[in-house]
Amino acid sequence: MMIRKVAGVAWLLMVLGGVAWAEVDAKMASAHQQMWSRFVDEYGLVGDYTDMEGKFPRPTPEECVAGKPNALAWWTPTENGAMFNGTYMDAICQRWRLTQSVEDKEKAQRLMRGLMLLASVGKTKGFIARNVATDGKTPYTMGSNDQTAPWFFGLWRYLETGLADESEREEIVAKMVEVAEALEASDWRMPCNEGAPSPYRGTFAGIGWEFSPRFLFVLKVMHELTGDQKWVDYYGKALQEFSPLSGKTRLEVCRIGMLFEHEKRHSWTCASGVICLRGLWELEKDPALKSAYAEGLVASAKLASASLPLYAEFKPEENKTFLADWRVLNQWWKPQHSEQEAVDLAILQVKELGKLSPRRHQEFTWVREPAYAAWIVTMCPDADLVKQQAGAIQKVLGHYDYAKLYYSQFFPVEAAWYRLKALEGK
Repeated sequence: MMIRKVAGVAWLLMVLGGVAWAEVDAKMASAHQQMWSRFVDEYGLVGDYTDMEGKFPRPTPEECVAGKPNALAWWTPTENGAMFNGTYMDAICQRWRLTQSVEDKEKAQRLMRGLMLLASVGKTKGFIARNVATDGKTPYTMGSNDQTAPWFFGLWRYLETGLADESEREEIVAKMVEVAEALEASDWRMPCNEGAPSPYRGTFAGIGWEFSPRFLFVLKVMHELTGDQKWVDYYGKALQEFSPLSGKTRLEVCRIGMLFEHEKRHSWTCASGVICLRGLWELEKDPALKSAYAEGLVASAKLASASLPLYAEFKPEENKTFLADWRVLNQWWKPQHSEQEAVDLAILQVKELGKLSPRRHQEFTWVREPAYAAWIVTMCPDADLVKQQAGAIQKVLGHYDYAKLYYSQFFPVEAAWYRLKALEGK
C-alpha cells in the first residue's frame, strides 16, 4: 500500500512538478474556503453570486410569487440552488473520501439538507425549487430539468458515499420516490409550483443529450434504491426508444456523449448530463451497457478538454464592473402568463444585464467554462486519458484568485482536484 501511494505521489510530482502541486493544493484550499464562507448560505444552499463579504440581495417572498425579475429566477443570486447543490455534492463527497473528516461529512450533510428543503417548500408534488426567499420557505414558482436532474444525483451521491445513517437514508429515499413518482405521473415533465405561468418547465422524456442520460439515470437509481421492478421495466424500454428525427436511441445518445446543442461551449449545463452518465457507468452491471456509458464519458472528456485553455483569457487586472443588485432588472418586468413569456422576459433582461455587469461575461466565459471542463475530464473512467490532461487541468485550477471571484461557478475545480488526487491510488 505504501509503495502504491508513493508511486501515486511520484506520478503527480512528475506531471505537475513538486512546487506546482503544492501551489494548486493551496489554491484548492482557498476555493473550498471561499465556497463555505461566502457561497453556501444559512439554508445549506449554494448561491450564484455574492460580493466579497458574502452578501447578496436575497429575493423576498413577494418578489418570488410575483416572478420578479422573472418567474424563472434567472439572473438572481438564488437561480440555481438545486443544480449547484447537487453538483457540488460530488466535490464534497470526493473530498470526504480523501479526508474521512467529520467536518467534511457535516458539510455534505448540509448540502443534503439543502436539497431536501428544495423538495419540500412547494405545494405541487414533484416540484424542485431553485432556492428560497428571505423567509426561508418561499420559492420562485418555476423549476426545470436542469435543477431536477442534479437534485437526484446529489442525493444519490450522498447515499452512495455512505454518509447517511439509517434514518437519513429512509427519509432521502422516501423523498426521491415521491418526486420520481410525481414525475412519472406527469409524463416526466417537471411540475411548477402553484401560481406559475405554466404547469411544467422542462422534461426528461426527450431523446437527445439534454434528456437521455438524465432520464436513464433517474430510472436506474430509483431501482437501485428501491428494488422496485417497475423502474427496471422503464429503464429497459427507455434505453431502446429512438428519436424519429435523429433515428438514435437513448443508449446511442449516451454512447456518443456530450454535445453542445445550443452554444459553442456550454460545459456548465452539459455537466448535468455528464454526472448522470457517470452515475450510470458506476451503477450499471451489464458489460455492454457499461461499455457504452464509458465511451460516452471518454467522448465527453475529449470535447471538454478543448475548453481547458480558456483559463488563460481571464485577466485578473481587468476587473470589470460587477452588479449584484438584480432588482434593476425590474424596470423591464411585466406579468408572465406562459413559459415562453417568462423566457422572453428573461432574455430581454440579460441583454441589459450584460451592459450593466460586464464582469459576468468575464467569469462565465473564462472561469466557469474551463472549471466545468476540468471536472468533466476527471469524471472519465479512462485514467490514462485523465492523466494526459492533468497538466492542463492544473493550469486551470492554479490560475485564479478565488477570493476575488464574484460568481460561485468556479466550484467544479474542487471536484476536479479531488478526483485527480484520487488517481494516486490507481
